[in-house]
Amino acid sequence: MLVELNMYQTLGIAVLVLLFGEQLKKRIALLERFCIPAPVVGGLIYAIVMTVLYALNLVEFSYDKTLKDLCMVIFFTSVGFQANIRILKRGGVGLLIFLGIVIAMIFAQNLLSIGLAKLVGVDNGIGLSTGSIPMVGGHGTSAAFGPILEDFGFKGATTICSAAATFGLVMGSLMGGPLAQRRIRKHNLTQNYSVMEKESEADEEAHHPLPGKYATATYQLAIAIGLGTILSWLLSLTGLTFPVYIGGMLVAAIMRNLSEHISGMEMRMGEINEIGDICLTLFLGIAMITLKLWQLADLALPLILLLTGQTVLMFIFAYFIVFNLMGMDYDAAVLSAGFCGFVMGATPNAMANMQAITQKYHPSIRAYIIIPIVGSMFADFINSLVITMFINSI
Repeated sequence: MLVELNMYQTLGIAVLVLLFGEQLKKRIALLERFCIPAPVVGGLIYAIVMTVLYALNLVEFSYDKTLKDLCMVIFFTSVGFQANIRILKRGGVGLLIFLGIVIAMIFAQNLLSIGLAKLVGVDNGIGLSTGSIPMVGGHGTSAAFGPILEDFGFKGATTICSAAATFGLVMGSLMGGPLAQRRIRKHNLTQNYSVMEKESEADEEAHHPLPGKYATATYQLAIAIGLGTILSWLLSLTGLTFPVYIGGMLVAAIMRNLSEHISGMEMRMGEINEIGDICLTLFLGIAMITLKLWQLADLALPLILLLTGQTVLMFIFAYFIVFNLMGMDYDAAVLSAGFCGFVMGATPNAMANMQAITQKYHPSIRAYIIIPIVGSMFADFINSLVITMFINSI
């Protein structure tokens, strides 16, 4: 039996699930210790229950994802408001280094997928269905390239890509917090505040949330999102595909930096950040309850091995390469957590991983700026080019 839920019912279930996750984190020390995001905790349990109900042919729920997309746009617009050029200049080189790591990861995921495919005796196209298409690309890229692989004669590629993206979403969310936690404790990184973090804290104190100011923050977000739709339309005229939130994010960055020089144009940063955090949590909550874990049951053993290989690759990159090349400091540890969610899920999952760490310790503006910029402006474009190259070579 199929039960269709509207956007209000979907939101209500998502909130109940994430509240359940928060209660579990309070009662299970291991979850809190490893910084597993509350929506992931509650969402996974909910997804497992839904899978059992589906397997028993009792009920299947269909969700309206309208508010999921809205929360995503609001969150990334709030991130755009954090893009203070004065602070950004200090992380410019790090952004280029991180972009280079992501490009290397995209190639590594596809090379590994083809190599393992040959090892376990499946077609290269099936192997690519577990490479950067679902890993860095997520469900959106999977939906775009799965049919293309099927046109090349690889039957079931779309389903495999979607299932692999689901697997990546779960693993990336589960591994990010524990991995960063290990680095932070091993190197005692919470004692080392960077100059950027000190400036960020001073800035946050100057814009501390005040009662009655949330209306102003909401209006500022609404203006940025509205103008952002126009900017997104202009960007689409280039023929390139950009995420829906890129316009709002860029307009928010412009508004923030203009406010530094225009008297009376004060951005309510404390309130904007809190609204953004709420929307991020709601987005992840809705994303988790809409997971269809039963798709993974259709994967044969060779595909499970392919996905295990991708998980090991992600761990090696995040734990050793990202952490070491990004400076071996607190920012690098937070970026490692974000990298897990980013290269095996989606940018919002990366942000949720980092949020779980920063809520426990202290902010990392450098990480919060680098991940969205690379994820929204570079990764999908570069990934599409690399995927196209690999597909044409098989």
